[in-house]
Amino acid sequence: MEKIKNVAQYIFSTYKKVTKENIDEMKLQKLLYFAQRECIAVTGQPMFEETFEGWKYGPVCRELRNSITPDGILDVTEDISEQNKYIINNVIQEYGSLASWKLSEISHKESSWRKSRQGLQEGENGCRKIQISDIIEDAKKIRPYDHVWDMYYDEFEDAK
Repeated sequence: MEKIKNVAQYIFSTYKKVTKENIDEMKLQKLLYFAQRECIAVTGQPMFEETFEGWKYGPVCRELRNSITPDGILDVTEDISEQNKYIINNVIQEYGSLASWKLSEISHKESSWRKSRQGLQEGENGCRKIQISDIIEDAKKIRPYDHVWDMYYDEFEDAK
């Protein structure tokens, strides 16, 4: 299992290679959530064990907040697996061109985020943990797309 800081650095670096721009923290946090959900949908397992909280603008990993700089992750990071790079590359292709606020809107449709917000007023920051079991349920509702092969994962011959 990966460490979220390593995943975040990979997203940061790959996004910069693709767009020639630095990623902002809100977009990075949302792409991390979508990477976690996508990994569960594709492999049945989480990519990392760190958790998200149901912040008012969508899922946020608090452990990562103080490590993000305009140039990347402060801490020394390690490489991640090729499988997880592949999944993340598909997530960046799927969501990377969307504005941070659009990603926030999309994350607000996730039942895992909505559950973490129960009992809170709209606009209240919130800090309740998003349960991995709820992300697993969200992962069951998506149909992962492979941008390299231009087809859905379930269309691959060995997926049948």
